[in-house]
Amino acid sequence: MTELEQLFQQTVAKPILSYDELSASGSNRKYFRIHTDGESYIGVEGTSLEENKAFIEMAKHFYNQGLPVPRFIAQTADGMHYIQEDLGDTLLFDAIAEGRKTGVFCEAEKELLRKTMRTLPSIQVLGARDFDFSVCYPQPEFNERSILWDLNYFKYCFLKSTGLDFQENLLEDDFYRFSEILLRSQTNTFMYRDFQSRNVMVKDGAPYFIDFQGGRKGPLYYDVASFLWQAKAQYSTDLREELLDVYLEALNKLVPTDGVAFRKQLKYFVLFRTLQVLGAYGFRGYFEKKPHFLQSIPFAIENLRGILKDDFSEFPYLAQVLKQMTELKEFREVEVRKPLVVKVYSFSYKKGIPNDDSGNGGGFVFDCRAVNNPGKYERYQSLTGLDASVIKFLEDDGEILAFLDHAYALTDASVKRYMDRGFTHLMISFGCTGGRHRSVYSAQKVAEHIHAKYGVEVQLIHREQNIEKKFESNKF
Repeated sequence: MTELEQLFQQTVAKPILSYDELSASGSNRKYFRIHTDGESYIGVEGTSLEENKAFIEMAKHFYNQGLPVPRFIAQTADGMHYIQEDLGDTLLFDAIAEGRKTGVFCEAEKELLRKTMRTLPSIQVLGARDFDFSVCYPQPEFNERSILWDLNYFKYCFLKSTGLDFQENLLEDDFYRFSEILLRSQTNTFMYRDFQSRNVMVKDGAPYFIDFQGGRKGPLYYDVASFLWQAKAQYSTDLREELLDVYLEALNKLVPTDGVAFRKQLKYFVLFRTLQVLGAYGFRGYFEKKPHFLQSIPFAIENLRGILKDDFSEFPYLAQVLKQMTELKEFREVEVRKPLVVKVYSFSYKKGIPNDDSGNGGGFVFDCRAVNNPGKYERYQSLTGLDASVIKFLEDDGEILAFLDHAYALTDASVKRYMDRGFTHLMISFGCTGGRHRSVYSAQKVAEHIHAKYGVEVQLIHREQNIEKKFESNKF
């Protein structure tokens, strides 16, 4: 029995029905979902006692302030394991997935983002009230040391890896000037530090904040920059402005704020956060070989291009180096992620397998000829797989239903992975002897199934019947 299981039995005193490890991305902590009768909990196995202590003290303080964070339940005597409330499986990052992939956010996605930005000031302002910042790890506050550490993190883990030639002494001079500008914004507020959509859970339509153990005393701007300029979020300028307005309106209810002055100082934190993120992507991607971080680099570079349109004359050499970096060949183009389109064909093997016009070499081809053929009966010969009597024959016989169960399993797996990876075309073809009954029925069912389950655009072509139908995407 693990230490977490022992802690659970001592604290909750209910039998454990299942104990499953959850996936983690950038963290070395291990997370487990513990199921008992009618309830579930999250168990955490940390690697740093100080980091665990920081999270637990923050979680208890925030929860007592009425803020939306997971409730802390118990920890082991050594402080290396603890149990907290289970907020479910829905990350904000996943809840807005279609908007991130297409750049077009539906109203439901926008409202989740608005709710998150309305809640952020409460964490920053109310969360700081009567909080002992000495428990923060690894630093109790945002200071020159932490700024220079992050800037050098970018320099050594990302900039040097590009092979770009630069004068290190001039860059260091600008780092110090950059630090002075950032530090003129000190406030007695909580700085989340890694505030982004992967660290927000959605439960019952409301945002809950997690993974704040790296937080410390610091300026408000950093978290706003972290969230609105998250590398793969793909928020438009208009949406960023709308969300910033929502944030400032909520902040004003807690702390009077000059919106013009806020925006002026925010641009420096946007640049700083982007460089810090690139440093992290370089370390996690180039050194730890984690592909998720490498895939985010082009989006961060594209953000940086837009940021550098502002005037940063206070540190001209840094701005010059960054502009040169964004013009390097490997960063010139950012992948534009278009939505997936699935083409589903029915066809006759006598006339050949359909050609793929997307240039991707085709996809699945399912042979329906082993299924009992209604076409061998005269009364069905003039009908197709779209007619009620043919459908009844096939479904009463049952062979085609078992056949399609296998087809659903295979195609579902590919549709999901294609959407996750940003692929734009998938082709699925069903063939039978004449392309009239079994293949038409199968293609129709699979097209309807994919559209209903995933909401992507599906183009259905019954080639031999000269019938085409488009199921429009309902994702935005």
